[in-house]
Amino acid sequence: MGNLFCCVQVDQSTVAMKERFGKFQEVLEPGCHCMPWFLGSQLAGHLSLRLQQLDVRCETKTKDNVFVNVVASIQYRAIADKANDAFYRLSNTRSQIQAYVFDVIRASVPKLNLDDAFEQKNEIAKAVEDELEKAMSAYGYEIVQTLIVDIEPDEHVKRAMNEINAAARLRVAANEKAEAEKILQIKRAEGEAEAKYLSGLGIARQRQAIVDGLRDSVLGFSVNVPGTTAKDVMDMVLVTQYFDTMKEIGAASKSSAVFIPHGPGAVRDVAAQIRDGLLQAEHH
Repeated sequence: MGNLFCCVQVDQSTVAMKERFGKFQEVLEPGCHCMPWFLGSQLAGHLSLRLQQLDVRCETKTKDNVFVNVVASIQYRAIADKANDAFYRLSNTRSQIQAYVFDVIRASVPKLNLDDAFEQKNEIAKAVEDELEKAMSAYGYEIVQTLIVDIEPDEHVKRAMNEINAAARLRVAANEKAEAEKILQIKRAEGEAEAKYLSGLGIARQRQAIVDGLRDSVLGFSVNVPGTTAKDVMDMVLVTQYFDTMKEIGAASKSSAVFIPHGPGAVRDVAAQIRDGLLQAEHH
């Protein structure tokens, strides 16, 4: 119907190419336009001014000989003022952009190791964008943004990288565990040393108290019972303690057997040995 009345419609965000006898005449903006076909005018086609996106997957090799797939996302659009160049100078815009992306990526990534390629994704994207902007502006296209959205190594390489990462984390965990055990052992040793020190003080004080008590008992008994000497009182006290000890050993249900000489003469010998030991300890 539009051709019958020599009128054409151009949609919003779109321009149309008007030709006359096969030669470009003008760019038609959105709206309704007169197209007198009987005078040789015709519509060559439409060109979208909307933002478009092209995802490009490029396989290449890094400096350390790892094959990777680099996925780049290119956002571009035709420039309204250069619509005729964008329409006539390129037959396949997407293939042309893809060729430039391949060229830049395959020139940039082989200079980098795999880890550096991951770290320098922005630099690779900037190099692609600069090259595309310089090349495509001559054809009437604007490169809005270029993103390196993914770098995918071979599956075996990814598994090896994960294993290396896991091993590194296990090594750190082992070091931390060893350090914690070291601290526990140090604290345990310090606690045992402190306990032994305090136990030694307690034993020393206990023995001192025993010696002091025996001395006071001997002095008091000598004063209250005339004619007794300190040796007599000491022998009696030691014999009493000897029988108390034997009684406790016999009364204990879980006591071990203790073999010592026993008899009237043995009591005298034991008393002499204990007395000599206590007196020597007191002198020291």
